[in-house]
Amino acid sequence: MNPRLAQSHLHQLLAEFPAVVLLGPRQAGKTTLALAEADLRGDALYLDLELPSAQRQLDDPEAFLLAHRNRLVILDEVQRLPELFAILRGVIDQRRRAGEHAGQFLLLGSASGVLLRQASESLAGRVARLELTPFQAREVITAAQAADESSRPINALWVRGGFPLAWLAHDDAASLRWREAFIATYLERDIPALGPRIPATTLRRLWTMLAHGQGGLLNQSQLAASLAVSGQTVARYIDLLCDLMLVRRLPAWHGNVGKRLVRAPKVYVRDSGIVHALLGLADLEAVLAHPVAGASWEGFVIEQLLAAAPEAEASFYRTSHGAEADLVLRLRNGEVWVVEIKRSSAPTVSRGFHLAAGDVGATRRLLVAPVAASYPMRDGIEVMNPLAAAEALAP
Repeated sequence: MNPRLAQSHLHQLLAEFPAVVLLGPRQAGKTTLALAEADLRGDALYLDLELPSAQRQLDDPEAFLLAHRNRLVILDEVQRLPELFAILRGVIDQRRRAGEHAGQFLLLGSASGVLLRQASESLAGRVARLELTPFQAREVITAAQAADESSRPINALWVRGGFPLAWLAHDDAASLRWREAFIATYLERDIPALGPRIPATTLRRLWTMLAHGQGGLLNQSQLAASLAVSGQTVARYIDLLCDLMLVRRLPAWHGNVGKRLVRAPKVYVRDSGIVHALLGLADLEAVLAHPVAGASWEGFVIEQLLAAAPEAEASFYRTSHGAEADLVLRLRNGEVWVVEIKRSSAPTVSRGFHLAAGDVGATRRLLVAPVAASYPMRDGIEVMNPLAAAEALAP
């Protein structure tokens, strides 16, 4: 198992809160991480709520959960039994009165909106949340590897994406086959199991259209016309893909700068390997030859940076007069980082980037590109590769 950066954070949260919600798309490694935590404790109880046998054990959930006092109970795919959340509140409070204050429940889920809504309504003040993304560069690539001009493993991560079985496949063809099967499984089994009655062919077309338009401004009416559905239906479908942590809506920066700002969000398919699988791109040569290459790289870098600083307020900046920044990050300490992302190994920035940095009050300016080593440019711009930029952001 590749060590996950989230392991120590999960351990810390379980030491502080009665319940922790671990979120992430399917196959991102949530169960593996949870079982690793169970091994550390030695007496944890794991239930996969997709299995009928596990659900039968919870026919009387209050009695069952109270029977396992002083144990960490891990409930996988907990959104399958939404009625559990009200019961968990009472069980947590009873276990607290018995002297057990933290580390009671670890709740795993792959539908963030549903799970967070249920948890916030029933477990307010008793639960912390942690998102587990697919593998990030900081987890599978060393600084020396990122600077290796001959192999460039960061390109491999970009092409294959971070889902563990896609990344660890023995070659690019096997990785692509896994990602294609992953997409089919989501469309044919996982999404219908959540309840929405959405034709798999329609949702796949939308997902593929979003991959073609990676990083573009959301135009619901255009998507609706192409799919022959209403704008509200497109919005609902995109909400679902965001809820499943497969798609990201990056909001436009807003503020009083006296300029006409773009207000529509940008939309990204979050995992670059899924982008390439939806477009049938099997290897680095195919990706680089496709028009999506620059936008796919941009989305890949954004995911690296947001995983490194999950609590940052993220947006992009664009005006009608050409001032633009790919990513604006407002950190908890008040700093504002403005980021330009380029696929070129000899990157430059436009005048519009400088205008954007001034408008948002940037305290640090980054240019992220596939360079071997970091170096400074004029006007305080720092050039870094994605790994170095993520490490600079990480606490």
